[in-house]
Amino acid sequence: MKALTPYLAYFDIVLVILAVALVASILMQARGAGLGSVFGGTGAVFKTRRGIEKMLFHATWIIATVFAIVCFITWLIPS
Repeated sequence: MKALTPYLAYFDIVLVILAVALVASILMQARGAGLGSVFGGTGAVFKTRRGIEKMLFHATWIIATVFAIVCFITWLIPS
């Protein structure tokens, strides 16, 4: 991985962009029962994901996977 050493700064920039995208995609997802079930809520509602919610859920998994891969590649590059 020594050949990628000049590109380490680019990998760092990509990591920051992916981190911001991952945080944003997690925060945009609809909240479930949350703490409502702790304070006496039933929490027995089953909800399927449809449309944009399903796309956002899959995008979150894709972004998280790419983030993990880029983290691993960055870890392998010597400073």
